[in-house]
Amino acid sequence: MKPKDLAKSYDRLADHWNSDDFPRSNGIEQHERAVAFVESKGRALDVGCGSSGRLIDLLQGHGFEVQGVELSDRMIELARQRHPSVTFHHADICRWKLPGTYDFITAWDSIWHIPLAEQEPVLSKLCQGLNPGGVFIFTTGGLDEPTEKTDSAMGPPMYYSLIGIPNILKLLSESGCVCRHLEYDQYPELHVYIVAQKLDPK
Repeated sequence: MKPKDLAKSYDRLADHWNSDDFPRSNGIEQHERAVAFVESKGRALDVGCGSSGRLIDLLQGHGFEVQGVELSDRMIELARQRHPSVTFHHADICRWKLPGTYDFITAWDSIWHIPLAEQEPVLSKLCQGLNPGGVFIFTTGGLDEPTEKTDSAMGPPMYYSLIGIPNILKLLSESGCVCRHLEYDQYPELHVYIVAQKLDPK
């Protein structure tokens, strides 16, 4: 799927994500664990922020100045309505140039939708977007080899890709980051989240 097609699929889900029917606890415990590693709670970025606003609420509650980036027209429209004071970037993360560096970056259930060939460049870009000591939390599939697929489990067609856990850990190390936490948090489903931290070169 091309990014524009993925955006159309998420347009169809945006109102559900924004409703009371969406489980707002999704990912919260994991983010609390990640935030605990952060010393400087300055700027944060929510990649694929969607429309629920739950992670933005959590990060603001910890004192972060939060920005969001989102590809879906409808998702970002609803996100701006929910958080009118937050800066949102309507962009494709594969092509978007980060406007600065951050103390915390989250890409929860988002970057696994980008093309397989873009996985390493995007992960590297986000690692480079961290300040020293900054934390990056993201989800991936719990497989060892590069894989891609398309399914309609959520209704609209969705594309997924991953480079494999060994390659992710190698990339994190090469990007000056260390893995602080890796967990199959929905086992036996192969849903994995990783917490990485940018090392201070001093």
